[in-house]
Amino acid sequence: CRSSAATPGAPRATGLRAMAGPEEPAASSGKHYVCGLCAAFTNIVVTFPIQKVLFRQQLYGLRARDAVRQLRRDGLRTLYRGILPPLMQKTTTLALMFGLYEDFSALLLSQARAPELLTRSAAAALAGTTEAVLTPFERVQTLLQDYKHHDKFTNTYQAFKVLKAYGVREYYRGLVPILLRNGPSNVLFFGLRGPIKQCLPEATSHSSHLVNDFICGGLLGALLGFLFFPVNVVKTRIQAQIGGEFQSFSKVLAKIWLERDRKVIHLFRGAHLNCHRSVLSWGIINATYEFLLKLL
Repeated sequence: CRSSAATPGAPRATGLRAMAGPEEPAASSGKHYVCGLCAAFTNIVVTFPIQKVLFRQQLYGLRARDAVRQLRRDGLRTLYRGILPPLMQKTTTLALMFGLYEDFSALLLSQARAPELLTRSAAAALAGTTEAVLTPFERVQTLLQDYKHHDKFTNTYQAFKVLKAYGVREYYRGLVPILLRNGPSNVLFFGLRGPIKQCLPEATSHSSHLVNDFICGGLLGALLGFLFFPVNVVKTRIQAQIGGEFQSFSKVLAKIWLERDRKVIHLFRGAHLNCHRSVLSWGIINATYEFLLKLL
């Protein structure tokens, strides 16, 4: 929450000021890219072992205790095996998410005469849409996590090489659900984190600011993770395919809807695990981002 950039004990911002954060010169926007990248790096390093436990539960239907036992048997050497693809994707994506939001906001606020709420919402949507350029990273990560493709490739380079044979378009399979997710989720994230921060007890120290930023990010992560979970289900199904017909979002959604007995609740299978992970991940991201923003 940008309002946390204030010094401890300072009066709390209200209204759009809380959403937008303190005004900064355009030249300082570069630090938002750096803070976003570092926040993503911290999140991945801290949560990757947890992600491995969750992934093995989803893949093999294991209990958490058994999945942890498996990781212990594998040893510390392999604990962070496979971290490179999500590290590359998340650090780049979050650097763009925070940095482009600030740049687009500054540009639109200086050029447009529209209300600030509308302008900043447009900036958030534009930032999310631009992030979709990195779809190939998300595409490859999906393939590497799908056990059905384990015999085709074992690392990021091999996955990119296999997709190359199908043309550039294959790298961007699943682009539509990513666009449907990124733009709206960015608008909600940047639009709600200020108001949510205002609802929390007033922070009077650096540590309480950190806690509030963690809670703010965690709540938003859980909310957005739940709201867009069905979109991610469709995206994963689309991106798990290599070659063949490019099916539309609506066609794949209809197919999944039928497979899951036409029940909305079945579209949210696994959503509770995703929410738990999102609380931790986005709590770390938001708290780290705001903490670093104060230092730079």
